[in-house]
Amino acid sequence: MARIHLKQIDQDYQFVTTDEAGQTITMDIPVDQGGHGNGVRPMQALLSALGGCSAVDIVMILKKQKETIEQFEMVIDGERQVGKEPALWETIHIVFKLKGTMSQERAEKACALSMDKYCSVAATLRAAGANITWAVELV
Repeated sequence: MARIHLKQIDQDYQFVTTDEAGQTITMDIPVDQGGHGNGVRPMQALLSALGGCSAVDIVMILKKQKETIEQFEMVIDGERQVGKEPALWETIHIVFKLKGTMSQERAEKACALSMDKYCSVAATLRAAGANITWAVELV
């Protein structure tokens, strides 16, 4: 079982979460919403989780294929629903940027396997109604 401990660390909206291994994330909201901007916003943390989940999958797949990864980055853009509470992620677009020995075809296949089969965060977001699109760039 996973367990997260959350603790408020100021009198406003700044919190630290700690997992069972002691890893932490600091969260806050922007100044214009009453916070101090001293942490990741919770909904942006969800996009970060999507990136991390998919990245792990892609690296595992490419390593199993004996591909060398020299550089791996992502740009993740998201738009939330307007005028709704809660405002869920409506559209998410990811650009996977890879450099290494892999061909465009192998890079796309690894990304497709992650996004369509293995990434639990992507599946969770899709179940909530998000439309996730993606593209691969070899750099």
